[in-house]
Amino acid sequence: MPRVFGRLLLGLALAWGVPAHAQENPAPPQQLQPPPNPIPEGTVLNPRAPCVQPPPVVSWEDYEGPLQKVVGAVGRRLDRKSVHAPHYKPGAIICSLTLSGKFLLFADDLYDPITFLSAGFDSGIDQAEDNERKFGQGAQGYGKRFGFNYAQQASSEFFSDVVYSTIFTEDPRYYRQIHGSAKSRFFHAVEHTVVAKKEDGTDEFNFCEWLGKASSIALSRAYATGARPGFAPAAEGFGVGLAQDAGWNVLREFWPEIAHKFKLPFRDQHEPMAPQSAQAPTF
Repeated sequence: MPRVFGRLLLGLALAWGVPAHAQENPAPPQQLQPPPNPIPEGTVLNPRAPCVQPPPVVSWEDYEGPLQKVVGAVGRRLDRKSVHAPHYKPGAIICSLTLSGKFLLFADDLYDPITFLSAGFDSGIDQAEDNERKFGQGAQGYGKRFGFNYAQQASSEFFSDVVYSTIFTEDPRYYRQIHGSAKSRFFHAVEHTVVAKKEDGTDEFNFCEWLGKASSIALSRAYATGARPGFAPAAEGFGVGLAQDAGWNVLREFWPEIAHKFKLPFRDQHEPMAPQSAQAPTF
């Protein structure tokens, strides 16, 4: 459990603590205009229904406050996999990703600074608990654990974002609810670990999440010969992964409010934020 709470606290500290130093006059998010061409993720017109293009992911250059690169890294991590259908277009469907777009999404996560920080944190926990004793201790042991944890995260993202999302025609991105009470939005974020969007806009079981995690754990345990045998350790690792993803989804859901509060650029849909008392949409 220290791994779960530690990584969630790391994400919360980066998302809440760092932006608190933002200047008062950065470029307001309303000035960001979507480009005339599809965004770099490689969106494609949905063949099953009319669709709309999501706004572009903002870069850290759009923020001019202190700790610019850190703020930008956190914002891009949260916005890269976050979209929501505009409420001013009832029934609108976000355009799906092409196969190359899904691979680009995976590549962006692979080289994300937060991914390196997460692997480093996990490696520190493993070193302290002397997991995978064959790696040893010291700098060499830490380096081996870091490579192992980084490879496990990379394989999980690859299976989820590319392989299973293509097989099950599933959208690997998180769909924000945006409108509704804080409680309803919180449970919507947690629910995403079970329910995901297909490319035609309908709901289905989140095969990407569950099969991606299971495949990554099976692959890592086949390599890690010193891992504890049995089903329980594998189930524990699976639960830790789900809890971490649920925590990131909660941050993604409430990131627009955080960005508005500290006047940070974010992936805006160019629609006013609804009051918290608004009726939450049904799924």
